[in-house]
Amino acid sequence: MSTRAEILKMLSDGVFHSGTDLGKKLGITRAAVCKNIRRLTQSGLEVHRVTGRGYKLDAPLTLLDRSRILKQLGPAAAELRDRLQVLDEVDSTNRYLSESLVQAKIINGSTCVAEAQLTGRGRRGRAWVATPYRNLMLSMAWRFSGGPGIVSGLSLAAGVAVLRALEEYGVADAGLKWPNDVMWDHRKLAGLLADVQGEAAGPTLVILGVGVNGYIGRDDAERIDQPWVDLQNIAGETVDRNRLAALVMRHLLRMFQVFAEKGLAPFRDEWQTRHLYHHRRVRLIQGDKDFSGTVEGIDENGGLIIRHAQGTQVFHSGEISMRPID
Repeated sequence: MSTRAEILKMLSDGVFHSGTDLGKKLGITRAAVCKNIRRLTQSGLEVHRVTGRGYKLDAPLTLLDRSRILKQLGPAAAELRDRLQVLDEVDSTNRYLSESLVQAKIINGSTCVAEAQLTGRGRRGRAWVATPYRNLMLSMAWRFSGGPGIVSGLSLAAGVAVLRALEEYGVADAGLKWPNDVMWDHRKLAGLLADVQGEAAGPTLVILGVGVNGYIGRDDAERIDQPWVDLQNIAGETVDRNRLAALVMRHLLRMFQVFAEKGLAPFRDEWQTRHLYHHRRVRLIQGDKDFSGTVEGIDENGGLIIRHAQGTQVFHSGEISMRPID
């Protein structure tokens, strides 16, 4: 664990700690403490400094803890215990997991979660904005024996899994937006990104990234270019990210197991029921084309079926941007 992470762990109780005490416990100088505190504030955390009292966070913080996550996993812990990595800082959980599996003998269910993600990615090349130490950034891997075509619709099945996890956590009235967003009150709460690697004949490796907004800080909020919401705003309390991570992991593990045997079919009806824009008119943006149509559902591969003036057309993930028409 880095010095910065050790200091943050001490400050996570939300009470004051003097620079002298922090330095003594870690065996570093007060100047080194100040330097690491500065790095924490630069990462988006609000650390208050009061002369004579020391440093404290603006609110208590629940840090990711591997043992707590495994405890919350229940029976699934037996399958994931040796496949879970908890990281302090990483460029991208998807990229890290992909690189770490190059020599791995066990791939299915391999997972990493990170406190801070420097270059997280969203759909269509967008940056995924997440205040460090306050959100859930998780990736899980699975290898399928067939070619890439076998995983068509997987991100939609994963959306159902994440929605189930959020509902078990206590979030009500959330829904899905094609192809890979979880929404609450028409604002984005979570997103998914599947990186697929494989030859036509297989095997195919899928690295599935999931980001759930636990709490978005003021500065980070200004960088987000679409309506969003976080769990703290919904529930009015600090998020237990260890419990949330365990729920997401458990539901994703089950999703992968079912999808490997039966594909999208077991999730298709539930996805359509949970789609917030089912049978609604939407505006479609595809390259330089812009037209409207009515959502009719999804096909067996997860393509979005739209009825418009020219007839019925199926769109695939990554090809369009969809906006509701009130």
